[in-house]
Amino acid sequence: MKKIQQGMWACLFACAAPLTWAQTVDPVYAGIYSITNLGSVAGVPTNYGGLVFKAGDPNTILLGGAANGAAGLFYEVAVTRGAGNHIVALGPATALGFGTNNDGGIAYGPGGVLFYSEYSINNVGEVKPGSNSDNKTVALGPLGIPVSTGALNFVPAGYNGAGQFKVSSWAGGEFYTVTLASDGSGTYDLTGAALQVTLPGGPEGFVYIPLGSTLFPSQSMLVSEYSNGTVASYTIDANGNPVLASRQTFVSGLTGAEGAAIDPLTGDFFFSTYGGSNQVIEVRGFSAPAPVAIPPVPTLSTWGLVAAALLVLAAGLPLVGQGRIRRR
Repeated sequence: MKKIQQGMWACLFACAAPLTWAQTVDPVYAGIYSITNLGSVAGVPTNYGGLVFKAGDPNTILLGGAANGAAGLFYEVAVTRGAGNHIVALGPATALGFGTNNDGGIAYGPGGVLFYSEYSINNVGEVKPGSNSDNKTVALGPLGIPVSTGALNFVPAGYNGAGQFKVSSWAGGEFYTVTLASDGSGTYDLTGAALQVTLPGGPEGFVYIPLGSTLFPSQSMLVSEYSNGTVASYTIDANGNPVLASRQTFVSGLTGAEGAAIDPLTGDFFFSTYGGSNQVIEVRGFSAPAPVAIPPVPTLSTWGLVAAALLVLAAGLPLVGQGRIRRR
């Protein structure tokens, strides 16, 4: 009943007094970080679930629609970028073939598999690269994770606990490290869950803040708090888990904070709202993520050519122009 009951009250309150909901960056961060409300996305049915940037395509977002229900699907949403490469508009949207009961968590994991949380059936869905349907669904109840999960993510490279799989539950706030094992078919079994911390506020989507971001000297994360109508920041421990005592409000005045994602080009933080007019909101000011290093195409330098020639001479083979080695 997570969002059926609370979503009804939030909607009634928002409709009766819409001006009372002001999306605000906390004064601690307001001088550096700013909010841009990108609004609703045409073609994506309410209520919104989680969101993630499509692997290999930073100009497309996957956004959950008709969240928490059997008719739920993810949608590909094209983005328009403006000054500073920041996203300034969203749309159009194209329905994908998966996303039943989608909720606040969606992330790419090992092997490029897309993982997403399913509320209230307490499952994790898995979609292999190139697939447009669910390839595996794993129940979380047998692992001891209570009904129901709300979100999930993987700790990025370069952070404490890199590669670990984290799963949270709504509304109890339990935050777990979940182990995986390849099932031999390109998807993964979930083999165990260890409770790490219990978070307040009805946690949903969470992300790891780009390293080097102003006012975040320690490795940190952001958590969309559905029940509190806020986004909170936490420092993380040696295993990528939020440190409870470090909680600080980052954004307040929200209705149904839901998903969470980091723009791979700018480092901007994106989150969706379940209710509250179902919006996608962008927070600017974070450091851009470090670009993925692309190995250079091997070429023969001048010294390399000299070395090759010396080797040829040492072997007693003819050089270019002597009949065997030819230029292309």
